Amino acid sequence: MAERAKALLVDDRKDNLLALEAILQGLPVTPVAVESGEAALKQLLTDDFAVILLDAQMPNMDGFETASHIKRRERTRHVPILFLTAADRDAQLALRGYAVGAVDYLTKPFDPWVLRAKVSIFVELWTKTQQLKAQADATRERDSQWQRLTETVDEAARVLRAGGHDAAAEALALLEKARWGS
Repeated sequence: MAERAKALLVDDRKDNLLALEAILQGLPVTPVAVESGEAALKQLLTDDFAVILLDAQMPNMDGFETASHIKRRERTRHVPILFLTAADRDAQLALRGYAVGAVDYLTKPFDPWVLRAKVSIFVELWTKTQQLKAQADATRERDSQWQRLTETVDEAARVLRAGGHDAAAEALALLEKARWGS
């Protein structure tokens, strides 16, 4: 069974996290809520996420610093970040969000349906990426099996060409071994 997409929700206020979880309810995504940038970075060490919903204004490590750390890590630099903030519509803050790698910057109050639509797109992209990775792995495995089979057939042909008393039996044994994958 395919792994379910996860969304990392980062906000220092529990009521905002609960609201985000409610907004995402019914989408094919598992929300993982944390209350600080530090907790988000720890969570990103163990889990893969389709999208990160990140509050810009938090104590200690704000969303901008958190995003900067996320984008510097090889493992997480590709994860899309949507900034959510209660700050007024200051263009400089939005530009700062984009500068640290965010794909969008929404000010509160925002339309929950817009947020759901945006998250849905990133979940779908993540799901398709996982499917492509699985197909690539399966293709590599088939190619490897094909290579082993080709090598076995070539070896059986060499045995037959070399002749000898048991050449046919030896070639047949090689082909049988390849057929059963042992």
